[in-house]
Amino acid sequence: MASAGNTLHDRPFRRTLIGLLMLLLSTTAYAQQPQQTWQQVWQETMTPEDDDDETASEEHYQLLQDLADHPLDLNRATRDELEQLPFLSQQQVMDFIEYRNHYGPLRSMGELRMVPSMDYQQILLLPYFTYAGEVADTAYFPKLKTIAQYGRHELTASVRLPFYERKGDRNGYLGYRYPHWMRYEFSYGNYVRFGLSGSQDAGEPFLSRGNPWGYDAYTYYFQLQRLGRLENLIVGKYKLSRGMGLVLGSSFSLGKLAVLQNMGRSSGSLRPHASRSAADYYQGIAATVSLSRKLHLTAFASYRPLDATLNNDGTVATLLYNGYHRTPKEMEKKDNTHQSDAGADITFRHQGLHIGATAVYTHLDRPLSPNTKTLYRRYQATGSNFLNASLHYGYLHHRLAFNGETAIDNNGAVATIQSLSYQSGGTWSLMAIQRFYSYRYNSLHGYAFSEGGHTQNESGLYLGGTWKPLARLQFNGYADFAYFPWARYRVSQSSSAQDYLAEAIYTPLRHWTLKGRYRLHLRQLDNPSKTALRRHNEHRARITLSYAGDEWSSALQADGVRAANNTIEHGWMVSETVGWRHAWWQLTLMAAYFNTDSYDSRIYAYERQLPHQFAFPMYYGRGERLSLVARAHIGQALQIDAKLGTTHYHDRSTIGSGLQEINSSTMTDLALQARWRF
Repeated sequence: MASAGNTLHDRPFRRTLIGLLMLLLSTTAYAQQPQQTWQQVWQETMTPEDDDDETASEEHYQLLQDLADHPLDLNRATRDELEQLPFLSQQQVMDFIEYRNHYGPLRSMGELRMVPSMDYQQILLLPYFTYAGEVADTAYFPKLKTIAQYGRHELTASVRLPFYERKGDRNGYLGYRYPHWMRYEFSYGNYVRFGLSGSQDAGEPFLSRGNPWGYDAYTYYFQLQRLGRLENLIVGKYKLSRGMGLVLGSSFSLGKLAVLQNMGRSSGSLRPHASRSAADYYQGIAATVSLSRKLHLTAFASYRPLDATLNNDGTVATLLYNGYHRTPKEMEKKDNTHQSDAGADITFRHQGLHIGATAVYTHLDRPLSPNTKTLYRRYQATGSNFLNASLHYGYLHHRLAFNGETAIDNNGAVATIQSLSYQSGGTWSLMAIQRFYSYRYNSLHGYAFSEGGHTQNESGLYLGGTWKPLARLQFNGYADFAYFPWARYRVSQSSSAQDYLAEAIYTPLRHWTLKGRYRLHLRQLDNPSKTALRRHNEHRARITLSYAGDEWSSALQADGVRAANNTIEHGWMVSETVGWRHAWWQLTLMAAYFNTDSYDSRIYAYERQLPHQFAFPMYYGRGERLSLVARAHIGQALQIDAKLGTTHYHDRSTIGSGLQEINSSTMTDLALQARWRF
């Protein structure tokens, strides 16, 4: 890191020059995005179009929403805190810290453009998750009186009103059809945080039939940070990840395009589980302690219930994480298995070098016993006791970064992943990710970069890059090659996959952005008789023209799909989103028409949601989608959000199947949410 000692004499001049530059930059296309939410910016710059892992996508958005609700003060944030932002690379974090150490605290967010490695995506996203605050006179932990007096309270309540009945609402579900949730949180800066929430899915009983305590699911946590050597302490429900995710991962996944932005760096986060998801959390206590400036220890213990499908002998056939308890059969599976976890990670950091060791022990009170006679389940995890350990490591030198992790399970199976990246001063970057996950390797908490969605039975090579030949033009792209040595779901022998993507982003005028994207995904699947493999080729293209002004915003988008399996199928969709904000309220209207041959040619499209709610809708068949989102700020404390959405199909008289079936070609919902801060 550069020393500022020999540049003290020219700081006033440079600060004045930077201030003038910031004044000029405030009129450029990146200076204001008042009409857009972070979700819109993220979708436009980071998100893949066809993420069909709904659990991972929900965690993806819930984590980002949590970061947006608790933005970091850039003038006080540590390196570890900055690395919680999943779209920053190691180089960008280090460049920012060096800039801050050299020139002092930031006076405005516009100064981020002076950090050499910051590019288009980061400049747009950072204002939603960070701010440039005043530097405090002291870094000591605040007094309890100060916390109680100046802490922020937040109470949120939400309900969704469907204007239709599903088959299960009439006969089959235990509860009513109106999902709702409530959440209370208290926080004081980045020092203290406490939260309690309860949630109810449609069809689940409330204060009855297995839920005598009201809501079907509760979340609670207490967090303490920056108390001397105690960097972070959480009691309650929390999330934890270390290294590259082979042992302690998270279902939060950036996807193959967005991973170009953090350049494949390793992750290490300990944060409250604030979402309503039933997957991927621990329950108990976890803490990170600073043993010295360079050595940090994280230890945790957890005991939590799980839903499971049981075999006749009482063993576990399948662990379930969808959190649904709508029918007597689903209610029987609720909390019928318990999981205990204990583990630790110790990490050494010195300048650009970091190396750490992680170990996790897991015990289930019912042994896992999946049907291993099914070929693709042959090497799934079995038994009651599991032990995983790994070494994670990395080195950053100037603009070259290397990260990796190598792990082993209690049966001696190995998994390893390495990333190597080079980031120039802002013009171009290159990255490669190599991974090998043995088909015998099992980790109940592993979730790393992959094509198949599992940290098992895969080896591959990912190559990606970005190029910015002009100030207003940027190209992104990647090629990913994967090989699966053992059988997979719908694939009864060894197989392979290839994935290619190219994207161009052009900002010709202030407020205007033109983006084009093309993706080719080649996979192998069983033929109908399961005697050979056949190619499943999928072409996806998208072009978007967007405008983001001071009051108005607009995005015109066209999507196209060509899927070749047994037959060649096509799909297309055209959508328009218009937003308007004035004074204390704002409106967003979205209209879309879609026409696809079948589910194989389905289309995914972003649609604005209410805060803390997730949806990345998928459309197939022929029909229209309309939605209207309204927000009103009543005074400084109260925010009211509402969303009315309707989908009409021209090719069917019923929607859904089983207990989810709707006896209509149209489905309409109204969602309401109120947030009170005091």
